[in-house]
Amino acid sequence: MSAVHAQPAPSAARRTALGRRARLLAGASVVYNVIEAVIAVAAGLAAGSVALVGFGLDSVVEVSSGLIVLWQFRHRLPESRERQALRLMAFSFLALAAYVTVESVRALVSGGEPDASPVGIGLALASLVVMPFLSWAQRRTGRALGSRAVVADSTQTLLCTYLSAVLLLGLVLNATLGWGWADPVAGLVIAVVAVREGIEAWRGEGCCAPGHPGEDRDVAGAGCGCAGACCTPGSGS
Repeated sequence: MSAVHAQPAPSAARRTALGRRARLLAGASVVYNVIEAVIAVAAGLAAGSVALVGFGLDSVVEVSSGLIVLWQFRHRLPESRERQALRLMAFSFLALAAYVTVESVRALVSGGEPDASPVGIGLALASLVVMPFLSWAQRRTGRALGSRAVVADSTQTLLCTYLSAVLLLGLVLNATLGWGWADPVAGLVIAVVAVREGIEAWRGEGCCAPGHPGEDRDVAGAGCGCAGACCTPGSGS
């Protein structure tokens, strides 16, 4: 296994700029997901689609994730809120996993056949275009900041991308072949991934907030070796 080295701590000016970028990305995520939630829930209720309504409620979880990041970076020293932000992020991951699991099992047991939803298909396609770029920008910013909370937010966005693909596949298969069971099965896989990410966020694994030169400690003061997604060399440029 190759060694992973902590990237140098950014300057104060660089951290300020990165914090501003994190807030802008979180704000963009909140706005997009509010619009997505309204459209998805309305289209889902119209079509009788549990998956589409669930996708809309997942967008509400995404909104909470973005608001957590905005709350963290409104503080003069956002690093001091890192642990609390991670705990809140973990709850949102686990809430997402719980909801997707319940709705997937319910859909499998009921065996309902929702109507075709062109609006839902279009919404899923739009999310597949927007969300990967937003997730990439969030992860890049989180790595540069050494903020596990921002990286966790990017993972939430990436999970939304996967759910968009699941939703699209389910809606298309239902509309063309009548396979209403396809997306709840894939939804259970997404739930497992969300549980894993929630546990990692709760433990605060994988990232240390960069401190002053020569420091290698996390915000709580415990010794910390940089590892995982936040600490890839050169990711913060």
